[in-house]
Amino acid sequence: MKTALLFGSSGLVGGHLLNQLIKDDNYNKIKIFVRSEPEINDPKVEIIKTDFNNLQNHKEDIRGDDCFFCIGTTKKNSPDKDEYRRVELDIPREVAKITKLNLVNSFIFVSALYANPKSSGEYIRFKGQVEEELKELNFPKLAIMRPSFLIGNRKEKRASEIIGIFVFKLLSPLLLGPLKKIKPIHSETVARAMIAVVQNDIQQIILESNDISKITS
Repeated sequence: MKTALLFGSSGLVGGHLLNQLIKDDNYNKIKIFVRSEPEINDPKVEIIKTDFNNLQNHKEDIRGDDCFFCIGTTKKNSPDKDEYRRVELDIPREVAKITKLNLVNSFIFVSALYANPKSSGEYIRFKGQVEEELKELNFPKLAIMRPSFLIGNRKEKRASEIIGIFVFKLLSPLLLGPLKKIKPIHSETVARAMIAVVQNDIQQIILESNDISKITS
């Protein structure tokens, strides 16, 4: 039986991932790292109220078998540049370094479509920088998920994403070859794939939306 570490359990992908991990008999404990305690009553779930400004204080908590990292933000939710950088860049790389030192076997990271450490856009650049650092840590198992537009019931409605998803759904039949990766994908599908890459012999590190769909089909 294994212990899962989950960062970002209140998000679109993380919420589905938590539900699936609870149902998964391979895990007898799920540690969720949160700022405020959610209303969860399940014997498998250990809630760790986390000071994300001082992650070193939680080194002993960040021990387990598989780490699933789904934390992310938006410029609207984190308008301060330093805070935005901290959430998108500093927190994931610090968590990754701690998990590696604690001999956590797997690190599964939700990145972004077209992540690139040399991009002029901060969101894409930060995701790309984290990806590069994760590769250098040499986890026994590393998977980087690059979903396109995420479909699901968001707590916060984003008009641009709603329009984008609608347009890309209409265009999906025409998205062939290298364009397959920009097809919208359901957040629940991404969550299922994150568990699947841990439990199966999948060596591919970078998984675009079309790769993620194949794993779960």
